[in-house]
Amino acid sequence: MRSVTYSMSVSLDGYIVGPDGDFGWGMPDDEIFRFWIDDIRQVDVHLMGRRLYETMLYWETADQDPSLDEAQLEWTALWNPLPKVVFSRTLSAVRGNARLATGSVAEEIERLRAEPGEGEIAIGGATLAAEAAAAGLIDEYRTMVYPVLVGGGIPFFPRDERREDLELLESRTFGSRVVYLGYRVARSRGASAE
Repeated sequence: MRSVTYSMSVSLDGYIVGPDGDFGWGMPDDEIFRFWIDDIRQVDVHLMGRRLYETMLYWETADQDPSLDEAQLEWTALWNPLPKVVFSRTLSAVRGNARLATGSVAEEIERLRAEPGEGEIAIGGATLAAEAAAAGLIDEYRTMVYPVLVGGGIPFFPRDERREDLELLESRTFGSRVVYLGYRVARSRGASAE
């Protein structure tokens, strides 16, 4: 069964966006950007909310910018053809290789898991991930923890008063003091994410 992963940059105090809407503290340096390029190669489809979709629209035409470096061009070449499903109550149309979701997060994941393919179903955005987590649909959490305290904002982890045991899959410290932590949800034997 295709894994559902949730990946975001996060402050040490657990936020993906600060109280003022700023997430500039989480911009990747070259080493981290290369890590995310390698990570996106494993993804078959990316689910995102409106805010993340609008932020990532930059990449739809970024390849026309002559100042892009080799890594940015490589990201663009991987990101643009990647199928994306956008969850929004306000958008009536999306651009690029994206479509608006027609069902709930659970319905979309169920449909995508039924399709052929072995690549991951990636989720970006805390609100969308919270809905998937509440339904028990996230298989892996991937955090790029930045050494900054932002004091509030949008939390990475859903606050649903529910315990979720995790198994560490990978950890890595980058030269910039950023720490990557990859965890798999520890499910009892015989249990599935269905």
